[in-house]
Amino acid sequence: MITPRVSDIVGITNKIAPPGFAESWDNVGLQLGDPSSPAARIMVALDPGAPAIEAAIAAGTNLLVTHHPFIFTPLKKITAADETGRLALLATKHDLSIISLHTNLDIASGGVNDLLAERIGLTATEPLRITGGQEFLKLAVFVPKGHEEGVLKALAPFSPFLGNYRDCSFQGEGVGRFTALPGATPFAGEVGVPRCEPESRLELLIDKDRLNPALAALRSAHPYEEPAFDLYPVLNRGESRGLGRIGKLPEPMSAQAYALSVKERLGAEGVRLVGDPERPVQKIALCSGSGASLLHDAARKGADLLVTGDLKYHEARDAEALGVAVVDAGHFATERIMIDGLAEALRKALEARRFEAEIITCQGEREPFRFL
Repeated sequence: MITPRVSDIVGITNKIAPPGFAESWDNVGLQLGDPSSPAARIMVALDPGAPAIEAAIAAGTNLLVTHHPFIFTPLKKITAADETGRLALLATKHDLSIISLHTNLDIASGGVNDLLAERIGLTATEPLRITGGQEFLKLAVFVPKGHEEGVLKALAPFSPFLGNYRDCSFQGEGVGRFTALPGATPFAGEVGVPRCEPESRLELLIDKDRLNPALAALRSAHPYEEPAFDLYPVLNRGESRGLGRIGKLPEPMSAQAYALSVKERLGAEGVRLVGDPERPVQKIALCSGSGASLLHDAARKGADLLVTGDLKYHEARDAEALGVAVVDAGHFATERIMIDGLAEALRKALEARRFEAEIITCQGEREPFRFL
């Protein structure tokens, strides 16, 4: 077991919530710190504000992983005269790095919206608004016998999970033939002499949007000076990804009863309900945080009710006009569930990679609103 570096955790979080999933306006990834620094103790929090940063420093952590970005708009200066600058200087002084996973974690499978859907009792969920989907290429590469594992290990970060399976590949046996020309430094054989080499053909899927780094990793790990490989387009696609989720309750219930159930399940201090309290609801849409922009998507997909936060007055009127009930459980309550969920995902990923690091969760964050 070895202690990971910050860069190792960046790689792990990029697998959990790929940066390419993030909305174009977002800022995700390593926000502050040295990628080569050790990350022996990691704290997970919702907000990169004073409560989390001060708690992370007090707990002796090297790395803080948050949902909301530490740097959201471009900084023109870093001084103690404003809160972001003060916290940046404080974190730097204590060698605390910060990674943020925002809309990429909202969209990712197993991310915030899937955690919310599970918590509020939904089944058979799917994305509410499709923003993309995985596209694959089939890579077939020819490797001399005995070098298969090294090449497969190098390509593993770029190959998708297939359901609940990882490291999926196929291996066949054959003979490679080549003649090295003057100027070559062949792995086997001599310049100008035809060569037959026992080889394995390895086949695996590669994420199309990560092809270039995958090929760079292949060339680095392959023992041949010029690796032989083929790329094939494939028609099968991965799961669709997108914002929000829509699913069903096991049984219909009144909007009021469900609103109270959401309040209890999320531990929210209060909820607001738009719509007839006695209306039966079963098909439920959701979006963690601020999701009123998905109201029309929810209506188009036949949702009886939308669970979200930060609902404004005119958005509530739009919901009434569309005939969609809304439970506003608040930004904080619909997103803080990511803390335990992400912490557990990090623990599993570290264990799978034989890294040793302690993962702790921030307990000091509180709902900013009070219900009187």
